[in-house]
Amino acid sequence: MDNPSIFEVELPRFQDDVVERSRQVPVVLLFWTDQVPPAAETKAALERLAHQYQGKFALALSDVAKDQTLAQQLRVQGIPSIRVVKDGQLAEQMEGPQGESVLRQLIDRLTTSPADALKSQLGHYLEIEDYDGALAVLKEAIAAEPNNAGFKVEWADVLLLKGDVDGGRTVLGTIPEEADERERPATRLEILEEAAGMGSLRDALADAEADRNDLDARYRAAVLLAAERRYEDALEEAMAILRQDRTFREDAGRLTMIRIMALMGKGSDVAKRYRRRMFNFLH
Repeated sequence: MDNPSIFEVELPRFQDDVVERSRQVPVVLLFWTDQVPPAAETKAALERLAHQYQGKFALALSDVAKDQTLAQQLRVQGIPSIRVVKDGQLAEQMEGPQGESVLRQLIDRLTTSPADALKSQLGHYLEIEDYDGALAVLKEAIAAEPNNAGFKVEWADVLLLKGDVDGGRTVLGTIPEEADERERPATRLEILEEAAGMGSLRDALADAEADRNDLDARYRAAVLLAAERRYEDALEEAMAILRQDRTFREDAGRLTMIRIMALMGKGSDVAKRYRRRMFNFLH
C-alpha cells in the first residue's frame, strides 16, 4: 500500500503492528471483506480519512475472507467491525456499517490532544471575558504541554487583559522572541504601560472633542481606548491622526494603528477592515 499508515494485519503480527504501534498513534482495526458491500464502503471511507489525517492514526485491515483467526480471537460477531487500540489498550469499538461523518468524529476524538481541547475551551472563556476561567484552562494546558510557547503567549495576554501587568511582564519574559503571536501580549504590555502615564480616558476624549486638531489629545485617546479594549474607537482616532499629519510624532498615526491591530490577533474582521483603509489612504 502506498500509505504507510494503512496496512494489513494478521494474528502473528498483531502485538507488534497494532498494540505496540498504538503507543505512538491510535490504531483503527477494521474487520472487513469485499463480499460484504457495506464493509468495503467502510474500508474505503477509512482509507480516505487515513490519507487526509496524514499519519495521525493508523488503519489496520483484516480481511476475514482470507483469514478469520484474528477476528475469532477478538470475538468479532459481524462485518464490518471496528476495534480501536490506543496506548496498548482496546479503547473503543463499533459494529456494523458506519458513515464517513461518524468515522470522522471517531478519528477526531482519537487525534485531538487534551491540549487542543483546552485551547477550544480557552476561546470560549476569552469570548465572554471570563479571564479567571481562561487562566484555569491555561494552567491545565501548560501542565499538559509545558514547552508549548503558544500557551505561554495566551497566558501572558490573559494576565494583561485581567490587569496583572507585573504577572504578564514576567511570563512574557519567558517566551522566545520568535514565538508566534508573541507580538500581541508584548504590544499590550507596551500600550498598558504607556496608558498608565496619560491620565483619564474621559479627559483625553474631552480634549480631543474640544479641538479635533489637537493631535496630542487624539493620540492619548487612541492609546487609552486601546488599553480599554475599545479597539475600533481607538483605530478611528489613530486613523484621524494619520490623515491629518503623517509627520506627527514620526508617523504615530500609522504606527499606532499597527499596534492596535496587533492587539486584536489574527483573523479579526475589524483589523482587516482598518488595514484596508490604511492601505488605501497610503497608496
